[in-house]
Amino acid sequence: MAVQMSAFGMPGLGWSWVFAIGVLGVSSLGIYAACSEKALVLKIFAGFMGIGMIIMMIFGIVVAVKRNQTKTIFYSTSSELAEPYMKEPSLRDMLEALQQSMKCCGIVSANDWGEEIPNSCECSPSNLGYGGYSSCKTRPQGTRGPQQVFAQSCGDVMFSVVDIFFKIALGFFFGFAVTALLGLLITIFMIHQVQRNDTGGGIAMKGY
Repeated sequence: MAVQMSAFGMPGLGWSWVFAIGVLGVSSLGIYAACSEKALVLKIFAGFMGIGMIIMMIFGIVVAVKRNQTKTIFYSTSSELAEPYMKEPSLRDMLEALQQSMKCCGIVSANDWGEEIPNSCECSPSNLGYGGYSSCKTRPQGTRGPQQVFAQSCGDVMFSVVDIFFKIALGFFFGFAVTALLGLLITIFMIHQVQRNDTGGGIAMKGY
């Protein structure tokens, strides 16, 4: 999992541990600041909340940009660009196995197979994917093979799987950004209350 996330520019396992320890440290600081009611400690905690919110927003934006770039690569790839990969026997075997399990045909379309479309692309109403979301279409003209093939390309299926991880990462980073913003607002309110109480206490002591 860590290798897959790193391949898409996401933090690996080591950075995840650093992040977890950092969150634990900042949380402990927040607990101490709330219990001690010291303005200086609250200001330090507010600074960490502000920095954390900015960092989470930056990571969220980076993941969103990566997602759009990956989506563009998957959906803008033409059959001509996929042709060199189709000449590799190992990749062809891997694609055939993927077609049978994911109910798809070709990297971009059925035309990727050239004139001979394999039987793994064959589609029938009783052979649709989970929930019946796959659909069939007539094989391209000038080709040999099954009469009906899967309309969905394997590139679409692969992106839908990758997109799940992107959406999880987006929810994670933007969720933490919102949490940090709420923590910052609450801390600012607490600082205001502490300073007001300190000022009120000082005035009362002088009057006494």
